[in-house]
Amino acid sequence: MIELIVSQGRVADRAPRMIEGAARTAQALSQRYGVNTRTVGTPSPHAHDDWRVSLPQAKPTLDALRGAIEHSLHLGPLTVLLSNTCSASLASLPVVAREHPDAVVLWIDAHGDFNTPETTGSGYLGGMVLAGVCGLWDSGHGAGLRPQQVVLVGARDIDGAERDLLAAAGVRIIPPARTTPEAVLAAIGDAPVWVHIDWDVLEPGHLPADYTVPHGLLPSQIRALFESIPAGQIRGLELAEFNASEDEAVNAQALAVILDIVSPLFNQLAA
Repeated sequence: MIELIVSQGRVADRAPRMIEGAARTAQALSQRYGVNTRTVGTPSPHAHDDWRVSLPQAKPTLDALRGAIEHSLHLGPLTVLLSNTCSASLASLPVVAREHPDAVVLWIDAHGDFNTPETTGSGYLGGMVLAGVCGLWDSGHGAGLRPQQVVLVGARDIDGAERDLLAAAGVRIIPPARTTPEAVLAAIGDAPVWVHIDWDVLEPGHLPADYTVPHGLLPSQIRALFESIPAGQIRGLELAEFNASEDEAVNAQALAVILDIVSPLFNQLAA
């Protein structure tokens, strides 16, 4: 049984409609595939604050998300987290590291998210997620993921000090121009796979996301990955950072893009 876990509590949101974006994505998937949803957290306003403020504020939501993810992993076959921000992965990835210690995490994102309190220039919690779950700093929500398990896909906006940390830790990077099914299949081998997508990885214009960066992936490139990776190898899917628009036509187009990208995975599971 697939259950959609929907993060609805603020987890360092700096844009106004990220929570709504997660809810809309859940609604679209539920309607298309007839799956149930579990809502976690209570919405609160976005703010441009530092991680020292947003992290303790997010604790109730992160704790509840961790519990929901633990429950879902034991249900199988696929855990799906629809999150407002990448910061929600502070709850999921330590659980993945414990339950699937040999898993490969495909972090499909324009950014490295490998800053620490010492290197971050923005103070944004979302830019520190992978470094936290890999144990480079203590978020208070656990770690355990080995950097060698992480493959950054589509990353192209990486700070200088962050790049040094990634290189020293041994995190693999597949840039947009080399993002092909062949490259990704070679990176994951036959290991269990956990897929995280931050929608800013896409070339701007396909759907509204925070922190967009030019020269990104095309929707067809990500869809091709889901067409090539066996569904049974994928243990979890996280979709993050859809900043819903006030224009309903834009939202409809964005959700159509999302549904098309993930359809090979969901269609395999439904078959």
